[in-house]
Amino acid sequence: MPKHFCALLFLPAILAAQTPAVSGRWFATVDFHGTPLYFNMKLEQRGAAITGQFGGDKLEGAINGESIRFLARDPRGGSEELTGVVRDGSISGSMVFVDPNDAGHPVTRHFSAAIVPTRGSTQPKLHDFVPTAFHRQFSPFNKPVLTVWPGDSIHTTTVDAGGTDHKGVTRVMGGNPQTGPFYIQTAGPGDTLAVHFTKIRLNRGWAISDDGVVPRALDADLAVKMRDAGKSVRWLLDVERGVARPEKPGEHMARYSVPLRPMLGCVAVAPRPVQAPPSTGDSGRWGGNMDFNEVVEGATVYLPVNVPGALLYVGDGHAAQGDGELNGDALETSMDVEFTVDLIAGRSAPGPRVESATHIMAVGLDGSLDDAFRAATANMARWLETDYKLTPSEVAQVLGTAAEYKVSEAADRNAGIVLKIAKDRLAPLAPAR
Repeated sequence: MPKHFCALLFLPAILAAQTPAVSGRWFATVDFHGTPLYFNMKLEQRGAAITGQFGGDKLEGAINGESIRFLARDPRGGSEELTGVVRDGSISGSMVFVDPNDAGHPVTRHFSAAIVPTRGSTQPKLHDFVPTAFHRQFSPFNKPVLTVWPGDSIHTTTVDAGGTDHKGVTRVMGGNPQTGPFYIQTAGPGDTLAVHFTKIRLNRGWAISDDGVVPRALDADLAVKMRDAGKSVRWLLDVERGVARPEKPGEHMARYSVPLRPMLGCVAVAPRPVQAPPSTGDSGRWGGNMDFNEVVEGATVYLPVNVPGALLYVGDGHAAQGDGELNGDALETSMDVEFTVDLIAGRSAPGPRVESATHIMAVGLDGSLDDAFRAATANMARWLETDYKLTPSEVAQVLGTAAEYKVSEAADRNAGIVLKIAKDRLAPLAPAR
């Protein structure tokens, strides 16, 4: 047999060995004028043929050695065409975008993608993280302080809203400085991050609040009476008795105390990079400064993931807080926190959600209480549709008979309303798992 013929017989095997395997889930990054936008990408490889999805659009293409090309089309007539190179578990190249509303002017962007790793057989870990710096923005551009896997737990601490730690040392400027962000492996856009709080404990004996009332709660008469309010009030935290009381009470407050109920005012994932990074006093679909007084030990907070790794922030501990945070500050204090992170892959909620032993709770955050009310109702309706498979008529029947509403936040730019439904009411509906 001629030698060149033998070589031809082995050529397909040689080419196959030189062609990287690309099947799996990828996180793609596309540069838009210096701002990264993130997309989920799924590739299936059969020989040289590539199929899958890019940002939800179906794609088809081919791989030849390290070279890869594909074309994805959206239902409205737009498209995304990649030309790139696969090397060491990553793809880089350029992507041509065609806007269906401006098809005559395609735009070329730099493209990169990394394959989503798999954990393998590693068991969940408890990470003890001591923060040395704190952030005052919920930014997708902050460098992660720790990388963990779904199922892992983190034990850490937070400073108070003024930036003061458990020893009374001011570590950072105020404005709800955050611990984190924590990068959760495999979390990406379209997923939901579940944060189960196993410990939210006080770690010092005092808290700071004030004696004002937020503008949303004032009518003209009360505003006049409160014109000199807004002074700082220091509270003593008696952990043994489980109460807080003013350190220097006025004449009518000498016997006043409130039960301690430690909570976190802020739990957030990074928002999408298309918006400027919000301050840690703000809130939105990504969570943030929600100031919901049922984010306590034992609660689980669900947040829609917007960027690879989710980038989880926690902070703004309160020893106790009434509904709405009417003083503008709750009993602000530092906190000792432990939580476990998990991931609901491929499912994204329209906004933050909270679950306790007794209730599921949908959070609505918007510029007015009316809009927050609507957002909370829509959030819960979606929950009942997806998890309980209820029809719109059935959703209305459940909401009309089981809804409980709370004003969670009235102090900040966005107001907060929470719609709660008791789990015992939902038990006969047999949710789909």
